[in-house]
Amino acid sequence: MDWDKLRIFYAVAEAGSFTHAGESLNLSQSAVSRQISTLEESIAITLFHRHARGLILTEEGELLHKAASEIFGKLAMIEGQLADSKQLGEGPLRITVAEFIGSTWLAPKLAQLKKEHPDIQLTMLLDDRILNLGMREADAAIRLYKPEQPDLIQRQLASINFHICASKGYLKERGTPKTVKELKKHTLIGYPENVPAPFADPNWLFRVAEIEGESHHETVMMNSIYAIFETVKAGTGIAALPDYMVAKDPDIVQILPETVRPPVDIYFVYPEERRHSKRIGIFKDFLLKTVGETKF
Repeated sequence: MDWDKLRIFYAVAEAGSFTHAGESLNLSQSAVSRQISTLEESIAITLFHRHARGLILTEEGELLHKAASEIFGKLAMIEGQLADSKQLGEGPLRITVAEFIGSTWLAPKLAQLKKEHPDIQLTMLLDDRILNLGMREADAAIRLYKPEQPDLIQRQLASINFHICASKGYLKERGTPKTVKELKKHTLIGYPENVPAPFADPNWLFRVAEIEGESHHETVMMNSIYAIFETVKAGTGIAALPDYMVAKDPDIVQILPETVRPPVDIYFVYPEERRHSKRIGIFKDFLLKTVGETKF
């Protein structure tokens, strides 16, 4: 089977359309379509069902996609191992991290990393989805749950504490709830259902308030903890927020301090095969130093 055509097939299967695959491959939509048609003719098998809204893999296409995923995953891992074998402290490093912890905690700390290691070409992917480290979607990850995959090295960095918070302006206008039952009378801000969440049980506050989330008439939902913080700060409502985010904001106060959600653990995770990577080691040491300077 032609290697270039397999590569194009894999890109199309991942993207779900000729157009999007062409964008990633720097090829025109028509060129990608021709390559797939040629591949199908050469093996006498239809790999995709074409329809107006995109492409769907046939049963045979699913088999080839699974095999291609394994092949490209192994190649990506070997590429990383070859780079690691050079034991270089410079070069590209892709880190995936939950959006809010990346933007509100990690990003402001990166100046020190770049000062000490200017030759590391850092890419930080702010994404609440779980990217596949084995497929080299990223070199390492900062995750807010304990990974279960046996082929991942994990190091717990810290634990994030949360409290129920509101702005002084909101409490002045709406009053301060004295019990969790009184939360039902207030606007609560939470995370939408059925979207990737940065950590388990993001709507803990709704559970303790005994409300149904989006069906409750006084809720506001948004898929960003940082946006929730800004919404609380603006006086819109009440939310459970990380202590470190509100510590330096005098306009946001804790309420119902005896009602505390379980902490969220932070882990640094990378594939076992990358244990000798000097760049990953440098970044791990940087994180350990940084968490030591932060009161979570």
